[in-house]
Amino acid sequence: MDVPVIRYPPEILEALQESPEEFEREARLLLALKLYEMEKLSSGLAARLAGVPRSKFLFLLGQHGLSPSGQAPDELAEDLQDARRARRRG
Repeated sequence: MDVPVIRYPPEILEALQESPEEFEREARLLLALKLYEMEKLSSGLAARLAGVPRSKFLFLLGQHGLSPSGQAPDELAEDLQDARRARRRG
């Protein structure tokens, strides 16, 4: 089975000062993160696309400002503050 290939100009590698392997690894990760963010891939499939274990992909989501629960980090922080306020009142 042939593996699909994304072609890109060599100037990209020069501009980023990366090897083809570094660029392709980063491109796969960024594509996986975006497809997960757009809810087109599950975390498991996105991890496979990125070439990392699911546990590492979940960690990488946080490093890129994304949440494994589908909520933005600031929304989670706001939910936590609301929960703490409700606990104090109750």
